[in-house]
Amino acid sequence: MSTTEVAAPHDEMQRGLKNRHLQLIAIGGAIGTGLFLGSGKLISVSGPSIIFVYMVIGFFVFFVMRALGELLLSNLHYKTFGDIAKDMLGPWAGFFVSWNYWFSWVIACVADIVAITAYVQWFNPNIPAWLPALITAVILTVLNLQPVKIFGETEFWFAIIKIIAILGLIAVGLILVVTNFQSPEGDVAAFSNIWSHGGMFPMGASGFVLGFQMGIFSFIGVELVGTAAAETENPRKTLPKAINSIVVRILIFYVGALAIIMSVTPWDKIEPDKSPFVSTLAVAGFGLAAFAIQLVVLTSAASSANSGLYSGTRMLFGLSKDAHAPAAFSRTNNRGVPTKAVFFTCVFLFSAIPLLFAGDGVVAAFTFVSSMCATLILFTWGSIVVSYIVYRRRFPEKHAASKFKMPLAAVAPWLVLGFFVFIAGTLLYGDDTRPPFLAAPIWFLILTLLWQLRKRKLLRDGRPLTAAIPTVAHPLDEE
Repeated sequence: MSTTEVAAPHDEMQRGLKNRHLQLIAIGGAIGTGLFLGSGKLISVSGPSIIFVYMVIGFFVFFVMRALGELLLSNLHYKTFGDIAKDMLGPWAGFFVSWNYWFSWVIACVADIVAITAYVQWFNPNIPAWLPALITAVILTVLNLQPVKIFGETEFWFAIIKIIAILGLIAVGLILVVTNFQSPEGDVAAFSNIWSHGGMFPMGASGFVLGFQMGIFSFIGVELVGTAAAETENPRKTLPKAINSIVVRILIFYVGALAIIMSVTPWDKIEPDKSPFVSTLAVAGFGLAAFAIQLVVLTSAASSANSGLYSGTRMLFGLSKDAHAPAAFSRTNNRGVPTKAVFFTCVFLFSAIPLLFAGDGVVAAFTFVSSMCATLILFTWGSIVVSYIVYRRRFPEKHAASKFKMPLAAVAPWLVLGFFVFIAGTLLYGDDTRPPFLAAPIWFLILTLLWQLRKRKLLRDGRPLTAAIPTVAHPLDEE
């Protein structure tokens, strides 16, 4: 690794992430702003059935990640799923997938900054909305100019804070349930609160279906493991562990936490425009704990945005290497950081500031941005699944030899694609998610025009439409 870094310090990234970094990045990616902030609105829309929503989404996301894991390990020269798309589906797919993923993370980071603004105003409503948004954008820019090892350490501790906070909330909630704690409003903490206020499906099938809209946003970031694998020291050992733990994380952090929240506070008394994590502890009389949780969810949003910027800049780096973006974006400094890609991406974060003043409040802005992001991430995840289908048909010998095969490989990809069509339908069905969903085709039209322009220029210059993926053994291969 050191030889590579010395020989090509300005156009290669460094493998500075260790096993503990990748494992915690995987956990941090699965615990995002959608859980901490968006779950309040989801509960108000779906009631207790939100538990089943998260279980269903988690089930299908697990298969997406297993597909991604097998693909990445089939050739360690793959840096991102953009590389996989261009290799399996063609140069156009690499262009579309990579630019779309970059854009989706720009949007997700804006959503996180909007959420951070909401958290800061919880401490002091008189703080102007633009101030925390501006400060956050500047801090994120500085963090992403650090070497990948620093990023790994930052996310490692951010993730630990999230884990301790959620496990602490679950523990406190269990104590309140066991002791039959009674809130000042007279509500007694009990597991029966989950189903005794209208049943598990109080909003009927319609409420259950609507829960999938923002529920999908909560899971955006699990694919960060795939991006980070390119800068991980031993992906063959660490990647399977990180992916296989996804189901357990979902059961504990999503299903477990929300079940406890609705046991302590009946779901119909949870305010949709506030974090239920904070509200639960505040209702229980733990003012200081609620204050601490508020700090945690604030750092969680910062962590999510930090991870998103990292992933987006690495995707931009790959686009530049393929000649699908300006060459300057593939230049790295002597610490392996693609600085120009970082600065270009961070410029868009400041769009969160006018967005805060354009709508009907922070939650409305968050809903719009997260819905747009959910629409775009369906395309990204769908490209992984379609690439996997092509991979199995084109390289059956690689699939047979894989030590990390996707379960139900012949059937699961098609079920996942069918589920994504269902999610698209739910986004089109909801009044507040329909506008951003219908706006997404404009973005893909822009991508189509940009691809045609880029393609013609490359052909005129006699250059390949994309950089080739090496087929020789990777230095990290065990053989």
